[in-house]
Amino acid sequence: MEKIKVGVIGTGLAWERLHYPAYQELTDRYEIRALCDVDRERAEGWASRLGLDPQRDVYSDFQAMVDRRDLQAIDIMVPIIKNHPVAETVARSGKAVILEKPMGATLDQAQVTRELPTNYGVPMMIAENYRYSEEFNLLRDMVEQKKIGETVYFIYQNTNCFPCSMIKDSFSAKEWRQHPAYPGGDLLDAAIHPLAGLRYVFGGIQFLQAFGAPQKDDFSPYAAVTVNLHFMNGVIGEFAYYPAGQEIQKPMIGLRIFGTQGMIYMEDNQCGLINVFYNDGGHELIGFRPMRGYYNELVNFHKSLMGEETISVTPDMEIGDLRTVYAILQSITEQEVIKVDKVPQYTMH
Repeated sequence: MEKIKVGVIGTGLAWERLHYPAYQELTDRYEIRALCDVDRERAEGWASRLGLDPQRDVYSDFQAMVDRRDLQAIDIMVPIIKNHPVAETVARSGKAVILEKPMGATLDQAQVTRELPTNYGVPMMIAENYRYSEEFNLLRDMVEQKKIGETVYFIYQNTNCFPCSMIKDSFSAKEWRQHPAYPGGDLLDAAIHPLAGLRYVFGGIQFLQAFGAPQKDDFSPYAAVTVNLHFMNGVIGEFAYYPAGQEIQKPMIGLRIFGTQGMIYMEDNQCGLINVFYNDGGHELIGFRPMRGYYNELVNFHKSLMGEETISVTPDMEIGDLRTVYAILQSITEQEVIKVDKVPQYTMH
């Protein structure tokens, strides 16, 4: 099997805890050839761990690394405000791009990012792991196959205590997340994941109306948001995101999907189980492996470069998730119902 030669921009937590473990499982498909980080010492540590030459294969200037002719793809894991400019530089080089979400700090940036594959003729995958996860693929299949009859309604609650993690060795401890230089803060950085999951299961959103509880903490303009969603397939539901506090009592409300013949329940995407309850008293317990989205997205990317399948999560698809976050912010500010999508359903291969 041909290995794709990869350069990595950003060797922080996203690399260490999310992408690198997936690459470890895919040594038959990928070869890490070069690393770049503003913290050169950190990148050199990873180079030693990966058997790379700290002098030849480590960079603090990503442009110098991108210019290397032996690299076929670049995996970008940088702060949100840098996603678009770094992606544009890589695309201009002609190399394939793996870009973390969101694909821009603003809608204008995201729109330009969306056009990079066409403008420069390069493959680009947006690494939205919820769209590649086992659990959301199972949920989508159950909805499409009408496992609980016609889907009518859902409730999806997410609690993510940002302040609890700020002093830990966590993503929340990063200064650029605590004082974000992009609209929405944690809503754009973290709430975009469950919203992507919902859009993957139900398709395009026709309208939404959102409410927010304002707060003074920089990490998010709102301590909590609630959103009423009307999807283009007729499904309606409630999405709630609470980044400023904890849910002490379990089990969580989680995700509950109600249909004419039953209900699907997933406590969270780490629990490993999806419950299906039927109106006639029947019950099924369906297992899944958490955190497999990162592995699956890299498999898809490799197969796409080998010509075996298409990239599943493209900028064309992913811009809708970012647009949804901005529609939520707009709805809260204007106290209006906001129209979101024009396309009823997105397709993954």
